[in-house]
Amino acid sequence: MTWIKICGVTSVDDAEHVVRSGANAIGLNFVHGSKRRVTFEQARPIVSAMQGRIELVAVVAAPSDREVKELRELGIQWLQLHGEEPAARLTRLLPHAFKAVAIEDAADARRAASFPGERLLVDTKVSGASGGTGKVFDWQLVTDLARSRQLILAGGLTPANVAAAVRVLSPWGVDVASGVEFVPGVKDPELVTAFVLAVRSAR
Repeated sequence: MTWIKICGVTSVDDAEHVVRSGANAIGLNFVHGSKRRVTFEQARPIVSAMQGRIELVAVVAAPSDREVKELRELGIQWLQLHGEEPAARLTRLLPHAFKAVAIEDAADARRAASFPGERLLVDTKVSGASGGTGKVFDWQLVTDLARSRQLILAGGLTPANVAAAVRVLSPWGVDVASGVEFVPGVKDPELVTAFVLAVRSAR
C-alpha cells in the first residue's frame, strides 16, 4: 500500500482530518521563509494530539544539533532534510531521517541516488523554493530510484494526477502540500480525502 504524507499541516483541525482520511503521515514544516512554517509553539498541540495516531515528519533545512534534539523531544519521529545537507550529515541522523532532493534533470536524479538511507524524497526543482511549489517534474527521471529505494514522490501532485503518478512509477510513497489546500497552510478536507482515495484506487 502506498504511503501517503499530507505536508504543511498547521492546525489540529487539519491534522484530525488527515488522520480520518487514512493518510499515513503528517508533515510539519519548520523551514524559515516557508508559507507553511510552524513554530515549536504552534507544532506542540498538533504533535500532542497526533502522538501514536499517525507518523509525524518534521520538514527542516540544515537543522542544528540542538534543533534536532528539540524536535525529537517534541515527539516527532522523522526528519525530512530540505537544505544543503551533505550525505555525512544525513548519515548521522539515520535511521529516522531522509533527504529531499529537487529534480530537474538526470544529473539531479544521480545526485539523489548518492544520499544514504532507505527513504528518499524527490520534488520539483524551482529556483528559490524548497518544495510546496505545485509544479510537476518529469517522473521518468526517477524510475530507477523508484525501483531501488523507498522513493517518496512530491511536486505538483493533486487528486487529479496522483493516480497516474502511482501507475507510472509505483513509488513507495507520495507527498502533497499545495495540491490539497485552500491557501498555503490551510487544508481543504474534501481535497485531502479525494487525494487519499485517488492513491488507494490507483491500479
